[in-house]
Amino acid sequence: MKKRMAPFPRTSGRRAFWGAILAAVVICLAPWSAAQGGGYERAFPQSKTAVEKVLKDMQAAASGRLPVLEGFATSTDHPLDRYQRGYYQAKFQVTAGPAGGSVVHVSVEVTAWYADPVAAHSGYHLLTSNGRLEADLLEQLSDQLAAKAPAAASATSASAGQTSSGQSVSGQSKSRQAAGTGKASAAEDSAIAAPMPRIPESGSGSLAQGLAEQEKAGTAAATPDKTQAGLRAEAESLEEVLKSQSHPRNLVVVKKTGTPVVESASLSAKTLFLASVHDEFEMLDFNRDWVHVHISGLSRGWIWRNNLEMPAGIPENDILSSAGAPSTASEIFHMAREEEAPFPGDWAPLRGKKVKIISVEKIDENAKDKDSGPRVKLEFTKAVLNSNYADLAKKAQELAGIVLIFDSSDGGMIAATFPVLQQWKAGKLTDAALWHQCFFDPPETFTVTGSSGSQ
Repeated sequence: MKKRMAPFPRTSGRRAFWGAILAAVVICLAPWSAAQGGGYERAFPQSKTAVEKVLKDMQAAASGRLPVLEGFATSTDHPLDRYQRGYYQAKFQVTAGPAGGSVVHVSVEVTAWYADPVAAHSGYHLLTSNGRLEADLLEQLSDQLAAKAPAAASATSASAGQTSSGQSVSGQSKSRQAAGTGKASAAEDSAIAAPMPRIPESGSGSLAQGLAEQEKAGTAAATPDKTQAGLRAEAESLEEVLKSQSHPRNLVVVKKTGTPVVESASLSAKTLFLASVHDEFEMLDFNRDWVHVHISGLSRGWIWRNNLEMPAGIPENDILSSAGAPSTASEIFHMAREEEAPFPGDWAPLRGKKVKIISVEKIDENAKDKDSGPRVKLEFTKAVLNSNYADLAKKAQELAGIVLIFDSSDGGMIAATFPVLQQWKAGKLTDAALWHQCFFDPPETFTVTGSSGSQ
């Protein structure tokens, strides 16, 4: 006969079995686990006060820049390689444990600049931490607490030794206590345990001499502390020297947030990212209009010179331009005629839309070509955009933008949409950012160049 299989445990047995499994899982996850509402938690045997003291010393590690975002954060909206200048900020919360010790909750916010192909959509985004930063911070806290444990144990041992010494010195008091009723008050115990001045054992000495010798010994023991204080003072002095050192002479500083950093010295070049105000870059080279900068690693870029504060001794380009060709733009060009018509090109933002078209001609056809170069065209275009913006704003529902056509052998066409002009007039775009969002046909006609390092 076949043996019958044993029946499955009854309901109470099953409950006990799964209850034991659940308890084991809870015990395994107790030291370090993800907390509800974001962040991570970890239990420590140290008190809440001790943990908070160590966290205060760890403030420098609680925030900072991230070299890369891969491996630290996730994004559901965009790929991580489109984010730049990652930054993290940690928040700690310490609570007393129910059975002693403490529980530390840590959460991390990661922010980064998103560089969208459309510059107007770029901006700082909040990313989701993947837990690595939280785990690293909790490990650092654990290491710091473990490092302080031996020091605390040494201090306890020293205190115990000092107490023992005091007890041996006051042997007579302990003998009198033992000869009595055998009971002592807390105050008596404290008096017996306190260290007493040591009386010289030789008959030739005196109590005053013994106390003087002990004071001398105490002064000698305090010497290391004075040495450490001197070292700290020297370190602080060195830090002040570093802070007061002169600013490196090869750094340029961005004047305004939203300044484009492009891949080549051309107004039609691809925008790498938008820099923020006070961003600093190492200057590799410069010409009349552009500055070649080092971004990071092997990355290089170009920034329109008017958007930068140049190092000492190198004037900014707007100063150089004050007596140059752009100031004479109105003496070289004039607006010949205006009309409202469909955009005469194939640029997607204005394709098939109605725009304001302004034809521009030279005042003197015999003027040299160098007098009507890219710088002069851009300066004249800027003046026309300024003077026509109010009229364009009144017809924003009818006109999608404005176009300037230079009627000459070295001419070309510049087009801008009304939304871009609106941002520029509101101060949200620099002149260089405006040019990088305009349409140039052909691009080389409006490419500003200059000899390296020229003044």
